[in-house]
Amino acid sequence: MLTGSKTTFKVRQMLPDIKERMLSQSGVNARSRDVFGLRCLPGECVLQRVVMVRKKLTAREGRGWLSGTLFCTHFRVAFVPQDSPKVDDNADPVLLGDHDVALASIEKVVVVGPNRTKLVTPNSSLKFTPEELVLYCRDMRVICFLFDRLTPDAQVLEITYTIAKTYQPLRPGSVLSFQNAALGSVEMKQFLSNRRRDAQVNWFESASDWEQELERCGATSWRVSSVNDRFEMSTSLSRFIVVPQKVLDTELKKSFAHFNEGRIPRWCWRHPRGSDLLRMASFQNNIYHEKDDIRNLEMVLFGCRSSLCVVVELGEELPSPADVQLALGRLRALCLGDISTSVSVPDDKWLSTLESTHWLDYIRACLRKASEVACLLRGGHLTVALQEAEDRDLGCLVSSLVQLMCDPLCRTRHGFQSLVQKEWVAAGHRFCSRGNYHRDNDKEEAPVFLLFLDCVWQLWFQFPSRFQLTDEFLLAVHDSVHLPLFSTFLANCQRERCKRSQNLGQSYTPVNGWRDALHPDSSSDPADPPLPPVWDWALQYSRERQARFTQPVPPAPPLQPLLNGNLNTHPDSHRMNDTPPGSVFLLSRGTFTCPANLPPWRSGSSGVYKKSHRRALSSESVPGLERLLKAWSLSEFPQNPAPGSGPQGPQGPQGPTDAYEPLLPLLMGPCMGLWRGCYLRGALHAQAFSHPVSSLAHPVERLAREVQQLQARLAQASSPEPSPPAVTAEPRRPDANLNQNTNNGTFLFPASRAPAPPTAPPRAGSKNHHAPWAPPPAAAPAPRPGNKDSPGGNKHTFLFGHSSAPEARPDPRYYQLAGAAKLPKSSGPPLSS
Repeated sequence: MLTGSKTTFKVRQMLPDIKERMLSQSGVNARSRDVFGLRCLPGECVLQRVVMVRKKLTAREGRGWLSGTLFCTHFRVAFVPQDSPKVDDNADPVLLGDHDVALASIEKVVVVGPNRTKLVTPNSSLKFTPEELVLYCRDMRVICFLFDRLTPDAQVLEITYTIAKTYQPLRPGSVLSFQNAALGSVEMKQFLSNRRRDAQVNWFESASDWEQELERCGATSWRVSSVNDRFEMSTSLSRFIVVPQKVLDTELKKSFAHFNEGRIPRWCWRHPRGSDLLRMASFQNNIYHEKDDIRNLEMVLFGCRSSLCVVVELGEELPSPADVQLALGRLRALCLGDISTSVSVPDDKWLSTLESTHWLDYIRACLRKASEVACLLRGGHLTVALQEAEDRDLGCLVSSLVQLMCDPLCRTRHGFQSLVQKEWVAAGHRFCSRGNYHRDNDKEEAPVFLLFLDCVWQLWFQFPSRFQLTDEFLLAVHDSVHLPLFSTFLANCQRERCKRSQNLGQSYTPVNGWRDALHPDSSSDPADPPLPPVWDWALQYSRERQARFTQPVPPAPPLQPLLNGNLNTHPDSHRMNDTPPGSVFLLSRGTFTCPANLPPWRSGSSGVYKKSHRRALSSESVPGLERLLKAWSLSEFPQNPAPGSGPQGPQGPQGPTDAYEPLLPLLMGPCMGLWRGCYLRGALHAQAFSHPVSSLAHPVERLAREVQQLQARLAQASSPEPSPPAVTAEPRRPDANLNQNTNNGTFLFPASRAPAPPTAPPRAGSKNHHAPWAPPPAAAPAPRPGNKDSPGGNKHTFLFGHSSAPEARPDPRYYQLAGAAKLPKSSGPPLSS
């Protein structure tokens, strides 16, 4: 029987091309293809199917089990529920259904039999008939299918082998075959070629796109330069960069050779108060710098008549890409476990193990650095330049977070998509290498973009009413990163995207001797399928799912930026009176230094030209800049008002009342949450599986539920007591860094929230949707009494948020842990957004 199934599989591998030719010759409309009840894509072939299969539902899907039919095609593993409504034949094709998983997203296949589990590989042979099929996905999902006892054993074995042999293997070049399976048919190519891009998204691919951003921000002293139009100055930068008006392209060309990969200082965003945000790579010290080169550099840094420039060093305080990769691997092992080896973390060590992953520490460090930069931009008319060794990882992350904190447009759906296009896609983040889609270079793999999405979720978690986008949208972006079908994530720079789309003209050899060294690969073949952008959500999700991507928020007031050079109207210009014009400071490890030579971020090298037309600074100028930063630190915001009293001061329970004040998150342990909807959605399946009649919740889930019930009882018992009076924030010590957390990692989960107003409208698309801090749904099975895993008496205190009952009150002890950094009593906004 086993030999016959293998022979059948080999025969079925030869069928896709035959079926494709038959369909193209017969003229069948691709949108009307219905194979055994499965809505197939154009050119998609069903390799195997099994009836009488049950899929285990997650908490978002309502829990329980769903009966239906399981399919395996050469593109995906699809599950069609038994009572699913019939899909309109004239509707546009959707790549993945609600119960489907792409083959390229599968990381490993595990089968469960009688008292045994086994990891299935393409060369495995099973000696037992599987009862359950478990798919571990790269996007932190774990999908479980239960086979009925009446299902023929031959079908169960055949579909198991088919999935194991067709999901993306660990070898280079497999991404192309996966893309051809989904998008390579003639009908699909024609369908994608007729798709139009969203006009509300700024793609930052042309000069007009950058000019539109300059006009929106009011940066009149900056211009769009096409000096890198053919990528001859820098292969990783975009075709167009923004530089000061008075810097000519002939002078600008001399500056590229002095920076790593030619990534010179360039404009990113302008704060309405008049400050500019720049990005740049490290300065090369092995090149002799002429006096004119130094002067050109000063013109770039002070090209818009700013009084001073602060160079923020990112590499010394933030994690390296290798650290991020290691932390996510540890977090993945903790949240999902390993059913094939029966290895799981004990319940009493779960929180300490989470802390040892350092994932939340890295999020806290990124948010702290972005808060420092946001405070500098808000506080004075200056230029802030973010410096990273290569300016392709942490620079993308910090600059994006700063704009999310300060610009309300970036917190909308289309604004966020435009922000990713500008700071990640056009700026040359190595999506392909960091994602390791070809699975041929593990050393370059690092989920820096996923770390950014988690930072955005932390901001949304603390300020939900200030975001139009929802956690459903962030989760959709997170899952799309692991699906190698979109041009957004399948290239390392704009030059590679242009080469694949045949839009790159002839490249010239630069004067400095650089040559075009990009190795051609199969992805540049004009016969390859066109790759759509990830923002074309209709290719992945239904209209009902897309409706949950946004929520109604009050419209932000129109942007009224400060005119360039208008220092007299700046309300905080008196804070920089003690700073001489043309000053350059270096911000590193929370302290400011004033180097006496240029370039300021590299001193003491033999090749640096040490003379400049600006005068040397003294340490007396540093306190003025420190006061500028500390004036807008978290400790000077008033306490959040008591429930029902309304917002008081610049920052109320939903953040600052001014739409353009920065959203400064609380970074203490109780205020940082775990993205439960992303990392723990597969945790219920990753442990020992059982049949539906004996299904139990995960021990962590039961523990969280009991903690929430105990907190609700305590809040109800203490409800007659008056709320404690607000405590005035104490001034910070001079040596305290911004949002310093001296008890880092003691509490890893969010504290209680302020009660929601009774008339607050529900969030859009909140049907069957539970917030990360809400109790589990009532349909969840209750823990068995007397079970040995019962969390009663467990020493855990804070777990995945607290009860959303109106009686819940924050514990003032949470905010006495930081010593010098006195924070507001409430850790976040009310539950209703």
